Amino acid sequence: MASMLFDLIVNEAGWRLTPMKCSKILAALLACAVLAAVPATPVHAAINSMSLGASYNAQKTSITFRVYSSTATRVVLYLYSAGYGVQESTTYALSSVGSGVWAVTVPVSSIQAAGITGSVYYGYRAWGPNWPYNSSWGKGSQAGFVADVDASGNRFNPNKLLLDPYAQEVSQDPQNPSNQNGNVFASGASYRTTDSGIYAPKGVVLAPSTQGTGTKPTRAQKDDVIYEVHVRGFTEQDSSIPAQYRGTYYGAGLKASYLASLGVTAVEFLPVQETQNDANDVVPNSDANQNYWGYMTENYFSPDRRYAYNKAPGGPTAEFQAMVQAFHNAGIKVYMDVVYNHTAEGGTWTGSDPATATIYSWRGLDNGTYYELTSGNQYFYDNTGTGANFNTYNTVAQNLIVDSLAYWANTMGVDGFRFDLASVLGNSCLNGAYTASAPNCPSGGYNFDAADSNVAINRILREFTVRPSGGGSGLDLFAEPWAIGGNSYQLGGFPQGWSEWNGLFRDSLRQAQNELGSMTIHITQDANDFSGSSNLFQANGRSPWNSVNFIDVHDGMTLKDVYSCNGANNSQAWPYGPSDGGTSTNYSWDQGMSAGTGTALDQRRAARTGMAFEMLSAGTPLMQGGDEHLRTLQCNNNAYNLDSSANWLSSSWTTDQTNFYTYAQRLIAFRKAHPALRPASWYSGSQLVWYQPSGAAADSSYWNNTSNYAIAYTINGPSLGDSNSIYVAYNGWSGSVTFTLPAPPSGTQWYRVTDTCNWNDGANTFVAPGSETLIGGAGTTYGQCGQSLLLLISK
Repeated sequence: MASMLFDLIVNEAGWRLTPMKCSKILAALLACAVLAAVPATPVHAAINSMSLGASYNAQKTSITFRVYSSTATRVVLYLYSAGYGVQESTTYALSSVGSGVWAVTVPVSSIQAAGITGSVYYGYRAWGPNWPYNSSWGKGSQAGFVADVDASGNRFNPNKLLLDPYAQEVSQDPQNPSNQNGNVFASGASYRTTDSGIYAPKGVVLAPSTQGTGTKPTRAQKDDVIYEVHVRGFTEQDSSIPAQYRGTYYGAGLKASYLASLGVTAVEFLPVQETQNDANDVVPNSDANQNYWGYMTENYFSPDRRYAYNKAPGGPTAEFQAMVQAFHNAGIKVYMDVVYNHTAEGGTWTGSDPATATIYSWRGLDNGTYYELTSGNQYFYDNTGTGANFNTYNTVAQNLIVDSLAYWANTMGVDGFRFDLASVLGNSCLNGAYTASAPNCPSGGYNFDAADSNVAINRILREFTVRPSGGGSGLDLFAEPWAIGGNSYQLGGFPQGWSEWNGLFRDSLRQAQNELGSMTIHITQDANDFSGSSNLFQANGRSPWNSVNFIDVHDGMTLKDVYSCNGANNSQAWPYGPSDGGTSTNYSWDQGMSAGTGTALDQRRAARTGMAFEMLSAGTPLMQGGDEHLRTLQCNNNAYNLDSSANWLSSSWTTDQTNFYTYAQRLIAFRKAHPALRPASWYSGSQLVWYQPSGAAADSSYWNNTSNYAIAYTINGPSLGDSNSIYVAYNGWSGSVTFTLPAPPSGTQWYRVTDTCNWNDGANTFVAPGSETLIGGAGTTYGQCGQSLLLLISK
């Protein structure tokens, strides 16, 4: 997600601005799996072993507040009757109870006596070595101040009310319609005495929810089709949803039947943990201060209140759980996009002033525990493009990640997680204060090391059960396997148990479709893509379904725009822009339309072919919400800041869009009907056979000739539990190619299911089962138009 701020080495979707190295194949394609040894690891730890957060006792007669700070010298609890705009009702000093934990138990009767008769809102003020407690201190005072940041990296400031990192709900965002001044949360000479108390987000003390989340699906990941969507954008302008529920968790739950009808089996929501988005609509019809995607997390436990119809305390939690239950009732898994590589506090405001930084939670409690500090402890390492790495090699910071995941999985009902810039969670470095514990990088910095049992990605594997390959209970774990700088581009480098977003699948197949004549296209890489990317995942013992195959995601162009745009257009006016950042490496093309050589028919053909790549390839397919009806962002490839009608899915479609929906629905149904397309392990040489267009087997001379842009293959269905064998031909040339068909299984002939060519545009591009057209048997020739795909089955 770094592209929202900078056009750096790698952005959210993994675009690499260095030349892509295409790999060769065949030995890897047909080799036997090599099982990598799993390193010995420590036993499981208890979830939330420190009992952090705020919780009622069983009788609801008292509330215990527990917060972690290894270097604080004083911590005080502030209780409020409302989340914003009021002074505290009462305060309580916490006691240090060991292991860095501070705690206090408060009788409910005392809270009520202080005037808090409804929900309890709370925050903390903390003192430490850089700002020792002084009895003369008062809000807005500088009494006791030594430094904004000391030599050990402490950034305590009692004028900043701090949000509990374990709060289960948050009252409001720091910036919201009532407060547009982010400076009140800053340290530094100009801001250190500004008291943030009435403005700061507060934790909300919740009693346990009684709302259920339904029965979790146990489907094997290899059988899933993932639909990535923004929870607000999903229904904000959907006329089929009652107006009051549009853009909410409740509204999203009402779309469960729609996704089930499309064939989707897992919905993956862009970040729904509390993020800075209350300010999105303050300036109407503008991108000012907008954070739509949500990759700036304020709290790792609380569901974002903005997306709740019921915004009362406890409402967002119960509504999220009810949404999960609605999807579970439809047999659909719920995945969350989570951001544990950085937080919304960011880094220092400039690279020349270490004093000024945002403080509203982690930084004011224990800066050196939660963030990776550079040498001298004044600044932050940054492999995210947002200012500061979360200190993922630190045990306490890891505890927060694990405890948060457990909460969302066990209490909120979530089935799996997609980890933003997940390479940061493989970092084996600590900040300068902990160099003795970081032998891999004694000077700090960044080092991805999947073999280190103590990195966060291995800790997560240790603490949770990953869903078995054949299905059952457990979590599905997905890494975005890149970050910024160092050895952070780790596609294929994650350990067993992790699946990965396959950016090479996206890049190489976009190149095959859109870059012919502009760059060398490797048909070998296309073959790797179609068969599960063994070149990336087989050597370390993983399976085809560990490759998450996509052509487009939220970060970048939509499916339609990949085949309708010659480049990004991010400077256009609201509601389609303006958006800064974004990659210049899109591998997109308008199919010659601007040059007068292409048409809208060509663009739809290309989009059909691209979606076929996703759904017919071995792996786990991922589509972006709206691709099923050719949603467009008019070439904006970085719309992170547009909470606008352009970014919300439309429920009003043209005939062409409706036809494409039918195509997508039938394509997904075909994948689900044919287990040969969903292998649990790598295809053997007898199960998958490659052919030249002539019908001869593809040999080394064919593979190694970079002038070859057409390939065909058969999958032996019966050997994989499928009643049909499958033939796929891809013609990457711009002109027509004649394919000679190999022999189908004895007693059968080849029948056409779809041909993505222009002649077949319409409502029945992809035929319904039983309506396939007879093509013929061995030696039958078939003329295939340029830049298209043919799908046949034997019967």
